[in-house]
Amino acid sequence: MMMYLYFSMMFFCGIWVFSSNRKHLLVTLLSLEFIVLVLYGILYNYLSSFNYELYFSMVFLTFSVCEGALGLSILVSMIRSYGSDFFNVYSMLQC
Repeated sequence: MMMYLYFSMMFFCGIWVFSSNRKHLLVTLLSLEFIVLVLYGILYNYLSSFNYELYFSMVFLTFSVCEGALGLSILVSMIRSYGSDFFNVYSMLQC
């Protein structure tokens, strides 16, 4: 029971960091990856407690890796075009 409390506390800490820090894109992406890893841990423990197969957790892990690669590619393209990952450096209105 304490494990679920730890997972929920970690999840809400990740949500708090995601919603509070809006200066850097890298910190935002890292907090999203932390939330995904906590969700993966919750899913793994839930499926293990009922002795289910863990194929769904591998599918979830595959999608989370694809999401991380997509976020990293967006980060690299923004750094190449604007020079930094500050949100206040570039304006989205200029296309």
